[in-house]
Amino acid sequence: MRIIVSNSSNESIYEQIANQIKSMIIKGELEEGEALPSIRGLAKDLQISVITTKRAYEELEKEGFIETMQGKGSFVAMQNKELLKEKKLKIIEEKLSEVVQESKLLGLRYVEIEEMLRILFEEV
Repeated sequence: MRIIVSNSSNESIYEQIANQIKSMIIKGELEEGEALPSIRGLAKDLQISVITTKRAYEELEKEGFIETMQGKGSFVAMQNKELLKEKKLKIIEEKLSEVVQESKLLGLRYVEIEEMLRILFEEV
């Protein structure tokens, strides 16, 4: 599991960690039941406070992304497939919103963006 933290980000370090793990779960990079690094291990790898890592894990657990078992560690929680699909759709909508904003700044028309999207869709 690769997590990158940035001191120049507007997000706090615990939010960066939680958001990156959430993203990996939503994308399927981390699967149900998969073990996460220990809180101490992750803190050591990222060279941050154990308290910061613990807060990120607590946030993820509160949101239902992970489960922590005393003495065993933290694991990716079983996900509701429909809820997971909705979360993925939300990510796509956010990215498309960014594309629309950038397109408007460049003065591109809808048909031009539609054509780009069609070409990209056919390539993949």
